[in-house]
Amino acid sequence: MDHHRPHNQRSAHKRPPDDSTRNLSRNSHFRPNKYHESGKGQRQESQSFPALSTRKELYERDFPVYKQPVEVGSFSLDSERTFFNDSRQMRYYTEPNRRPNFDLRDGYKDRYIKRDEGVIEKLDHMLRWILANKSKVTSKASTSSSSALDVDFVTWRGHLTKLLTTPYESREGWLLAVTRFRGTLYISEVETEAARRERENRAEMHKEMMYWGYKFEQYTCSDDVNSLPDSTGVVNTNEAFCTVVQTRLTDHRLLFSGEVDCRDKDPNAPAPPACYVELKTSAEICTPKQRSNFHRFKLLKWWAQSFLPGVPRIVAGFRDHDGVVISVETFHISKISHLIKNEHNCWKPTVCMNFCCDFLSFVKHVATEDHPGVVYLFSWEPHRDVTYSVHRDSQYSFLPHWYVKEIASSPDSVSQS
Repeated sequence: MDHHRPHNQRSAHKRPPDDSTRNLSRNSHFRPNKYHESGKGQRQESQSFPALSTRKELYERDFPVYKQPVEVGSFSLDSERTFFNDSRQMRYYTEPNRRPNFDLRDGYKDRYIKRDEGVIEKLDHMLRWILANKSKVTSKASTSSSSALDVDFVTWRGHLTKLLTTPYESREGWLLAVTRFRGTLYISEVETEAARRERENRAEMHKEMMYWGYKFEQYTCSDDVNSLPDSTGVVNTNEAFCTVVQTRLTDHRLLFSGEVDCRDKDPNAPAPPACYVELKTSAEICTPKQRSNFHRFKLLKWWAQSFLPGVPRIVAGFRDHDGVVISVETFHISKISHLIKNEHNCWKPTVCMNFCCDFLSFVKHVATEDHPGVVYLFSWEPHRDVTYSVHRDSQYSFLPHWYVKEIASSPDSVSQS
């Protein structure tokens, strides 16, 4: 499905309540957005709508309160991308030799089943987990509350990662669709036109290099705690194990899910998510300039991705030009900020988290109408402010009928006018 057709005639902008707008205007992070897109996608003069600045200097303040993430559940996706409310796809990490000599190209031509990226799954797997585990996330005071879930936001970890890295991103924009339903805000990414073109026109070498990361996982992961990795099998990227964590960023209660590569097989390892291990590959570092770029760009995304769910370490395989892993290094998330502190003009964790926090506050102020068919589409391009538009019963709607029906009919929900 193409999520980027011109905005239809039923799309409209909605201004937040006056009090909310005034409150946002007092904060230097918010600016009036003097344009909106009409139903035909044309920019026209309009009333002022708030926009959120992404300028780094605005977010250089104390690190916000971020509660230690707690795993409330997990789920698996099998080789056919079928959802299972269990941990059958969990894998166990086996530490390789320091000079492993892993050939990442092995199996690309004949033992590789690639997930169809054209199938847009939205939040569906996460929503299936919620319905199967309502007792873990329903409001404790459901009889007196309009919220069906005891959280403010439901989303994927990857969407939050994009928010954390936004103040330092200079190439790729994003679109995030938000729907308020039964008091909870659901955030689902919409593929941008630029991302769709890149996906459909990837060079063959780029496609193969994407495989290399999965192949590294196969070299270092086993299916059970007592076995060893088997690099002769098929790499199937439909398969996944996902953690579901609950946490709080200042006053924002978050429930999100993210894929986990593997866990520590030590029986004395801490409970999830502290036992999880993230696996990465990267080109070998041969010069100070390459190491500086690695710290300034790649480590930012690695840190954000693992810090959010509380995954404590990343194991990276460094490869040569032929796709052979020649060394392995472990990065502890808690030490990455110290690792980058001497880099000139480098990213700052506090800026990342404060921007994410302010974006969630912005969403709360803007997305006020509680209806499963209403989507607030937040849009950002590098060097611009975050803006938004409102769409009713449009191609951007993402909460499926089966989810809406069950949540709406749940005794945990309170009927809303």
